[in-house]
Amino acid sequence: MSFPLGFGAVYGALKELRTTSHRPLLVAGVLAEQLARELAAGGDPTAVRTGGPPEDVEALLYVVGDTVTKEDEQVLKLAYRSRVPVIVVAAGREVPLRIPFVPATDVVRVEPGHGFPLDEIAEALVDRIDERAAALARRLPALRAATCEQLIKSFSVKNGLIGAAVFIPGVDLPVLTLNQIRMVLRICMAHGLEVDAQRAPELLATVAAGFGFRAVARELLNVVPVIGWAIKGGIAYGGTRAVGEAAVRYCDARASGQAALSRN
Repeated sequence: MSFPLGFGAVYGALKELRTTSHRPLLVAGVLAEQLARELAAGGDPTAVRTGGPPEDVEALLYVVGDTVTKEDEQVLKLAYRSRVPVIVVAAGREVPLRIPFVPATDVVRVEPGHGFPLDEIAEALVDRIDERAAALARRLPALRAATCEQLIKSFSVKNGLIGAAVFIPGVDLPVLTLNQIRMVLRICMAHGLEVDAQRAPELLATVAAGFGFRAVARELLNVVPVIGWAIKGGIAYGGTRAVGEAAVRYCDARASGQAALSRN
């Protein structure tokens, strides 16, 4: 089966990745230094900033206590006006009743007597910044798992919708494939792996694994045309998720190998 994308499209996806911004994450509020240290553990400390205004940063993690002070409100207001994504971490005995400029869905609770729930914080943060999280995860391994899961989920949903909406056989292949390539490239970035001429064939082989799913979808569309669109969308979703999960396993193995070599 021929590859449904030209070199130009693949090069464009690589170029898009290389122009991704690499702005730091800002952590502020009470216990900001502690949270910043935990997020930067095993990664690049310069990827987390604890001082300065919420400007020219990828996102703001703001830690509040039992109440929201005037100083807290000023910082949150400035971030809102600067269109900086904000996740509030409520570290007091209870969540403040009112947290201005931040919806309740963007508040993570710290249970009394427990440390920061880094997994929940990472999931909330990655959900807000979506694909841009890959550049941060590259420097902050604490965000890697949540970033990869969000990338797989996001691109699988996109391809599922495309697969269900496009009825002309073959028309959806270039779009689905390009989305899978963009997903895999970002998973590689989140693991700190460069995709060069040597690794490109491995990358394309990973994406090609999804072709079989699409062939099955086309056959099912011919057999059951009435509900075939739903089946086709489901297979596009499942195929993309399978490609993403394969990419994570590939990148985990490569990253572990690089870490082992650096220790020797």
